[in-house]
Order: sequence, then structure tokens, then C-alpha cells
Amino acid sequence: MTAQRHDALDNGRTDGRATVWRRPPRELMLPVGQVHVWRAEVAQHTSALTDLSSILSPAEQERANRFYFVADRERFVVAHGLLRVLLGRYLREAPQMLRFSDNPHGKPALAPSSDQAGLRFNLSHSQGLVMYAVARGREVGVDVEQIRLVADFERIAEQFFSPAERKELRTLRTECKLDGFFGLWTLKEAYVKAWGQGLSVPLHDFSVSLQPDASGNFFLTPGGDDRQCADWSLRRLTPGPGYVGALAVEGHDWELNLWELHDGFNPGGMRDEG
Repeated sequence: MTAQRHDALDNGRTDGRATVWRRPPRELMLPVGQVHVWRAEVAQHTSALTDLSSILSPAEQERANRFYFVADRERFVVAHGLLRVLLGRYLREAPQMLRFSDNPHGKPALAPSSDQAGLRFNLSHSQGLVMYAVARGREVGVDVEQIRLVADFERIAEQFFSPAERKELRTLRTECKLDGFFGLWTLKEAYVKAWGQGLSVPLHDFSVSLQPDASGNFFLTPGGDDRQCADWSLRRLTPGPGYVGALAVEGHDWELNLWELHDGFNPGGMRDEG
């Protein structure tokens, strides 16, 4: 979730969620028709904090140092350090040399000087888990949330969900409503992040569903631009016990790969592998 919205609050499964996370190959290849989603457990990478911090830009290091709580600072360093390591692997570039820029609505991207392969990426983190989505030549968005007690989640749904989504949430059994809330929320956030328009896109202006359509897409029903929603695919993910996730991808002609970002991907691990 974005900070502002926080304040308000195996492939083939019957519910369409992707669950099988595999160890990646030594050499990362990303064909145009593939989308790679990665998951990383923060605790597995805290031993590499010094290395990960050393490859951050001065601006990123300054942001990390502004966190009051140590856990928040460590999560930021791991999330953004691993992003550099990961993109550096795809680009065959030193991670500390990568440069980033933001679009007018704040969506980060590789700066033109660092992006020779048309890579697009997005990251999300919640508590002890980080997720990344990477593709070539198409926008992606990812969102992950730890399922936790939110006493007023139904009020939040009334404020941010479309009428169709609120109706779907009401049909769920009481014990399933909280999971359903986070499922809908992550689908909506992933789409907004992929589109890259930030808070200019009201969440209640479009609808998603917890149930996939015949193609496996968690259908977007637009409240405005019909064509815009038709251009996107949505998938639900299960990144780990107690978490829900979602992926939004521009277009429909792509193949999903799920990878586990293990501790060998930290900078020290890269050196160890030679």
C-alpha cells in the first residue's frame, strides 16, 4: 500500500493464485514474452546489510537513515539493495552503477543511461517480505500485504472499493472477509502501481474480482476508460504463509515465472559465485 492509503487502514489452483516459487538459474535471461516475479524474506538478507547499504546511492542511504525504527531501516536497505543486485544481474551491470528516475507521478524506473534492455520493474514490501516484478518492454506492478487484523476494514472498503467489490466482499463468509479485503486491495494497488498514475487514479473508479475469468484474469471492470482496463492482466499471488499478493501486467501475451531471491543474491554472494 502507499503511505497515504496505509493511513486509511501454483498456477492451476481453482482460485487462480500462483504459488510455486523456484530457485533461479545462475544466468538470468528475460525474454520479451516473460514476466519474472521474485520474493525475498528480509531476515535471510540482514547478514548482508553492510554490503547492501554500500551499493545504495547517497540519496537512498539518506532515506534509509531517516527511519526511526531499526527494523524499518533494515527492510528499506534490503529491499532497495536487492533491487539493485537483481537488476544488475539482468543488465550485467554493477548494481551500484545503476541510476533511477521517477515519472511525474512518482513511479520509479531505470534512468535512460542505465536501461539498455527496456527493463520495467516494481517492488512492494510488507513486514518481513519483499516482492519484485520485472519485465521487458511492458509495465508491471506488484503489491504484497501481510494479512493482519484491521478493525475497520469494512469502513475502508466503503471508502476505496467500487460497489461491485463491496458487494463481493459482503457475500464472503465472516471468517473469509479479512482475507478477501486484502485480496481485493492488493489487486487494485498492483494495477495502480503498474499504470504509474499514482493517487490520480481513485481506487473506487474500477473493479477487480477475487474470482478469475475464463482466461485466469481477475477482471478489471472500468468505471471510466474501457480501453485502458482492457490493456491489462491481473493475477493473484501467494508469496508466503500469512501474506497475499497481486501482479498487474501490461498486455496479455506473457508467461509468468516465480523466483525465490535467496541469500546468494546479496553482493557478497555474487562475489562468492565468481
